[in-house]
Amino acid sequence: MCGIVGYVGAKDSAPILVEGLRRLEYRGYDSAGLAVHTGRGIEIVRAVGKLANLDKALAKAPLKGATGIGHTRWATHGRPSEANAHPHVAGKIAVVHNGIIENHVELRRELEGRGVKFSSDTDTEIVAHLVDQAMTEGETDLETAVRRALHRVRGAYAIAVVHGEKPDHIVVAKQDSPLVLGLGEGENFVASDIPALLAHTRDIILLADGEMAVVRKEGITITTIAEATPVTRASRRIDWSPTQAEKGGYKHFMLKEIHEQPRAIEDTLRGRVDLATADVLAGEIGVSDALAKKITRVYFVACGTSAHAAMAGRYWIEQLARVPSTVEIGSEVRYREPVFTDTDLVVAVSQSGETLDTLAAVKTAKAAGATIVAVANVLDSAIPRAADGSLYTHAGPEIGVASTKCFTTQLAALLLLAVYLGRRRGTLDTKNAHRILDALWHVPAQMRDVLSKAEDVKAVAKKHLRARDMLFLGRGTQFPIALEGALKLKEISYIHAEGYAAGEMKHGPIALIDEDMPVVVVCPKDAHYEKTLSNMQEVKAREGQLIAVCTAGDHDVARVCMGDAPPRSTRHGSYPPPSAPDIFEVPDAAPEVLPLLTVLPLQLLAYYMADLKGTDVDQPRNLAKTVTVE
Repeated sequence: MCGIVGYVGAKDSAPILVEGLRRLEYRGYDSAGLAVHTGRGIEIVRAVGKLANLDKALAKAPLKGATGIGHTRWATHGRPSEANAHPHVAGKIAVVHNGIIENHVELRRELEGRGVKFSSDTDTEIVAHLVDQAMTEGETDLETAVRRALHRVRGAYAIAVVHGEKPDHIVVAKQDSPLVLGLGEGENFVASDIPALLAHTRDIILLADGEMAVVRKEGITITTIAEATPVTRASRRIDWSPTQAEKGGYKHFMLKEIHEQPRAIEDTLRGRVDLATADVLAGEIGVSDALAKKITRVYFVACGTSAHAAMAGRYWIEQLARVPSTVEIGSEVRYREPVFTDTDLVVAVSQSGETLDTLAAVKTAKAAGATIVAVANVLDSAIPRAADGSLYTHAGPEIGVASTKCFTTQLAALLLLAVYLGRRRGTLDTKNAHRILDALWHVPAQMRDVLSKAEDVKAVAKKHLRARDMLFLGRGTQFPIALEGALKLKEISYIHAEGYAAGEMKHGPIALIDEDMPVVVVCPKDAHYEKTLSNMQEVKAREGQLIAVCTAGDHDVARVCMGDAPPRSTRHGSYPPPSAPDIFEVPDAAPEVLPLLTVLPLQLLAYYMADLKGTDVDQPRNLAKTVTVE
């Protein structure tokens, strides 16, 4: 959740650290701080709230030095306060940490019993005291002291540690939380995510679980935490440019990323679609023809938006590969003692590839002999490393906390996976495979057409700004799209919204519908069209305010939305009859690819309602981009 940056080199570190933290703001945070070796030892500056507050604090108390670490905190232990902000200090040690120390209570009791005084409510401070204790007991090597401390710790962590008498290096380590090393000329970097490094280097090393590194300006050495065994790992070159992590002229990152989706889909499909053979070229999935035939169940594991993508994937896997499928929330799998077998294919869907609950479920499934395929956006992240095969999306860096392009690239990847399995199981013939892949190949152009009408969505958003609650309905693969539309709206506009299967409306939600309730219905022309149209008529009969996503030129949907259109008087004021129905049109397309199109107006609707309300679109309250805690 939290953001970590570190620098060792010849330059003044504080501006580099703050810049890196600013590029990690999308992860969510409530406080921030720096620890810099100034030549007089380690000096700390911390502040509650946004990075602007840290800037003000640094203006009053500048930190000058070429070695330092920085942190943005998202509260897990202890309320947001300057005392609880990172870095945490014990003696001459300063530590920043992302994750949760699970045995922090017993360790704190032990340390307090030895006379240690704590200055915060955090679990992180325990690590600082354990390292300081090791140094006090005679260790002269910071790396060894950190290793000793981590032998006492259970939980998820990425840490960076500096010492007041050792200005030339930082010691870092990770377990179940992301940590990236950046390689420069006469300088090296540490970060919890790649965007923090892009302004300085594109050559990175991804630290693996159970590893630690000593970072000096001359180079980086990696060893295992457990045995201090040397590790050799080649660096990777990241092709993201720094400008990809900038707004590019858009008002918000989220709006930019919505409009980047056609390009992101093209990049995800590139090199994987063979229309000549009507097949998917993706050996990296790690599922052979023989294994594909042996699969008896596909078990999706995901959280949040990724779970909605997985729900669409379930429809496609069952339809095209004819394998029973289920979708489970990662946090529920971990503690339910699920039954996995060696004929299960577990598809772990995670944007960051680091989602802790999903990773824990993957480890459980793998221990039971299941085959794991990861769908993730971050190269070599934890979940793909734990999997037997991976299907990377190529969305590029996504800065806005509310996911958009990562979601649609997940949809594209999961549809590719369904076709891939269907072809190998013999359940999808050449004709239908070609039809689906050809439709998918044309989706980016159709997405551009939908996005070109963004101003129409903005106009509808203005009409419904006074809404306090909204309902989203869909059937089949449009049901997860309804869920995703509701999630986007509540995430960034703070309007209460619920997504439902349209057939469930009569089983409860219909009681909520009145003249003040906007109801968004996703109703393209697919196999569920007529039944969904009937649900729209039920909403209209109860004077609900219909907003529809439909196929271009659908006059029936327009007529239902308009009804008799009399003037309306509601609890929130009088409204004139609408001059046009509130409908968002998408191009006619194969039913399998429609979710990639119908979700776009819902993303834009959420964006514009949030922007017009004046909320923090890119960093909504209480949310973080990468969830690496339970």
